[in-house]
Amino acid sequence: MRIDNYGTFAQSRLLSDTGKNGDVSLPDYSDFNFNTKKAPTMSNKKYREAIIAQAKKDQFAGKFQSDSTGFKNLVKSYVSTVSPDRKNIIKDGLTAIFKNKYPQPTTLNLIDYLFGNVKYRKEATDVSYAEFYDSNGEMVASYSNGKWISYGTKAENARESELCSIYNAAWNNAARASQKNSYVASTDPSIGSIDTSV
Repeated sequence: MRIDNYGTFAQSRLLSDTGKNGDVSLPDYSDFNFNTKKAPTMSNKKYREAIIAQAKKDQFAGKFQSDSTGFKNLVKSYVSTVSPDRKNIIKDGLTAIFKNKYPQPTTLNLIDYLFGNVKYRKEATDVSYAEFYDSNGEMVASYSNGKWISYGTKAENARESELCSIYNAAWNNAARASQKNSYVASTDPSIGSIDTSV
């Protein structure tokens, strides 16, 4: 799960080759833990069907949640529909930081109604720390010592919890059905019997 703003655990990622803004390498938005706003790829009904189908497939394969690439892809797609536009919040925030000539820590007002704001520490052209906020005032990302951290918003965390609830129920139902079928097979003498008379 992405981290909500009130948690003490964060998803930290090393920099990637996704480009730079000033001297700061940008985060990898294709990473499972670093979402940015995307249009839904299917309706909520189709998402629900896909989540249930993935849970059944994973249970049959002996996988659960993050062990499954299919599950991770579904989470990313499902949650990204309510994600803030982290890509533009970070891009605009870094652009504003590098335009500001003051080396002291400061807060910039970045078209608050659209992009929120950013808090940072900069000396000359070296940014050592920055926080990025959406228009709701929720911190959505931070940059520190060459690493990016993504913080889940309330909407993202609620959507991921919803997906996990659907997935877990379907996975558990598939597991019970599998156990029931195994029990029936092991107690039915006509299944698996070998004719030893020759």
